[in-house]
Amino acid sequence: MDQATDHRKEMIFGTRAVMEAITAGKELDKLFLQKGLKNELSQELLSLIRDYHIPVSKVPVEKLNRMTKKNHQGVIGFLSAISYASLDNIVNQCFQQGKDPLILLLDRVTDVRNFGAIARTAECMGVHGIVIPAKGSARISGDAVKTSAGALHMIPVCREEHLKETLSYLRSSGFRVIACTEKAQVPIADVDLRGPIAFLLGSEEDGISPEYLKLADEKASIPLYGRIASLNVSVAAAMMLYEATRQRN
Repeated sequence: MDQATDHRKEMIFGTRAVMEAITAGKELDKLFLQKGLKNELSQELLSLIRDYHIPVSKVPVEKLNRMTKKNHQGVIGFLSAISYASLDNIVNQCFQQGKDPLILLLDRVTDVRNFGAIARTAECMGVHGIVIPAKGSARISGDAVKTSAGALHMIPVCREEHLKETLSYLRSSGFRVIACTEKAQVPIADVDLRGPIAFLLGSEEDGISPEYLKLADEKASIPLYGRIASLNVSVAAAMMLYEATRQRN
């Protein structure tokens, strides 16, 4: 299946169709709503969006028209290729089984292939869950699943409304949050990665958001000896996770 066909298969449009998908329990990865749309049905849809915590972007009608030439009625949604998990359940289950949880938090990693590659490595390294923000993250499409070599069907992914609250929750649950940034002075091999750990990685363009960086218990870097000053985020994640696995096992 080519990418264009896959894209059409994931898209649903029209107010009623989107509302029925939501109430039927379908996972929507992203919802685009026409700016200024005001009618009774659209108000019902907005109420559902709030109740189900679905990420929504209000956009000009021209953007919707570029997505499909069919009668979208100002509403286009994209079905997720996976079902999202509960972070609470993952953490509690790990503790009940006597395991030290290893969680990966991704701040604004928007490239689908990077996300898929990270998920593949995370599954191989025994990560218990991946956390992404509801807004500003890669859409989990069939392409992401393909890049992950199917790992996205095996590793739990949690979509959280506010990463700041998530970080605070993890810290209060006994986790140490390790921010992975090239600006850190301490190399990752010098950080104790045993016990409950949450790795925090940021986007390739902007790194980790300053408000999240402040909540990190420690900051760690990967030593680089070449002339290029940074690594692709999926490669950085792999190196961090390998060091965690090496120490923990």
